Amino acid sequence: MMLTSTFTLVALSIEQASARIGLQSLLERWQPDAWSHKAPTAREFELACDALRVAFDNCYWRKLDKFVLPALHRAGAAEALLAELDALTLAAIEARADAHAAAAVHDSVAFGVALERCCHLLLERLEREERELFPLARVHVPSEAWFAIANQMLAHDAWQNENRGYPSGKAMAGSTRRQSAAVGRPHFATH
Repeated sequence: MMLTSTFTLVALSIEQASARIGLQSLLERWQPDAWSHKAPTAREFELACDALRVAFDNCYWRKLDKFVLPALHRAGAAEALLAELDALTLAAIEARADAHAAAAVHDSVAFGVALERCCHLLLERLEREERELFPLARVHVPSEAWFAIANQMLAHDAWQNENRGYPSGKAMAGSTRRQSAAVGRPHFATH
C-alpha cells in the first residue's frame, strides 16, 4: 500500500508541478503592465484567452480530480477541505469568465486583473492540495483503493498515448467509450 500510494502521489505531484509552471508562465507572459505601452490587438486578446483556457484546463482536468477525490468522498474524508477547494475552483471559473468578458471589449486592465485573479486562485488550490489534501489522502484512502487508482491512472495514460495523433474528436469509437468509462468527472461536478 505504501509503495502504491507513494507512486500515485508522486505522479500527481508531477502533474501539479506542470500545472503550476503553466500558470506561472501565463502570469509572466500576460502581466497587465506588459500592455502599458500599447493596447493589445484583438489577436493578442485571443491568444491570451487561449493560453488562459489551456492553463485552466491543466488545473481542472487532472488525475487528482478524476481518481483520488472520488476515493476520498467514498472514504468520507476531508469533506470540509474538498468544499473549500471547490470554492476556489468556482471563483477561478468566475475570474476566467471575467477575463473573457474583458477581452471581448478589449479592456486590457480588467483582463489583466481577472487573469491574475484566476491564476492566483488556481495556484492557491494547487498549494492547498499538496499541503493539506495529499497527506489526508495517504491516511484515509484504503490500500485497495490505491491499487485501483494506480491502475486507472495507468489505463488513462495508455489510452491517451494510444490516441495521440488522432484529430480532435476522431479517435476510434471503442477507445472513446473506454475512456468515458474509465475517467470520472471532476470533483465539484459530482455534488
